[in-house]
Amino acid sequence: MNILALVGSNRKKGNTARLVQLIGAQLETLAARAGHPLTFETLYLGDLDIRPCRGCRACFDRGEDACPLKDDVPLIRAKMDAADGLLLASPVYVDDVSGLVKTWMDRLAYLCHRPALAGKCAYPIATVGGSSTRHALRTMNAALLTWGYHLVGQAGYKMGALTPPDELAPYQLATARVAEQLFRAVSQQRALRPSWVSLIAFKIQQLAWQREPPGSYDRTWWQAQGWLDPACTFYLPPRTPRVKVAVARLLGAVLARWMI
Repeated sequence: MNILALVGSNRKKGNTARLVQLIGAQLETLAARAGHPLTFETLYLGDLDIRPCRGCRACFDRGEDACPLKDDVPLIRAKMDAADGLLLASPVYVDDVSGLVKTWMDRLAYLCHRPALAGKCAYPIATVGGSSTRHALRTMNAALLTWGYHLVGQAGYKMGALTPPDELAPYQLATARVAEQLFRAVSQQRALRPSWVSLIAFKIQQLAWQREPPGSYDRTWWQAQGWLDPACTFYLPPRTPRVKVAVARLLGAVLARWMI
């Protein structure tokens, strides 16, 4: 099992980073008890060269390899591809994700058209001094879901400006739940049991790209995955009751009339 943690803070000893370290240690404990090999890697986005998106649409029109910006984004994407699960962590800045996380998300905008991360699990967490984490979590959830990830859960933590190391104990129970949920989701391949939202989203995207004129990069990509076949119901064959899949596809078709 390969879990990748992305920390969207420049503070390696800050609340966000320390919670990720705590969850990582708990994941390693769970894996050891289960006799399940685990690789847990943490990337600090502040250590990497991530340049702001120029909005040139090269990644949309010709593929991500056509991006004129040469930095560390392909490295991050490669690690995301190799990982079975993603732990995405951001502090809350001005009621939303940090600039590091938003810039990273903007650079991967093409995944909203080509959800290549289907079959993988993701768990976003956010930390805040004293306000709400709701909007930041919603931002992360929206991106991860559109990129194809199976959302295992989400967690927000009110921690003050900087919680002393010896005062992290009150958070250990909550972070242990995050670790357990993510570990179980990956080991049990929960991504093959999509939620209603994921099934509906797939149907809407499928209809959108079926209507796209032939020859576009995105439509060609979807065609290559076999996802434009009317018989295809999800990115991967879902382990979901047929009735649920059928109802979700019907709802997706109805919603698509107002969205595309």
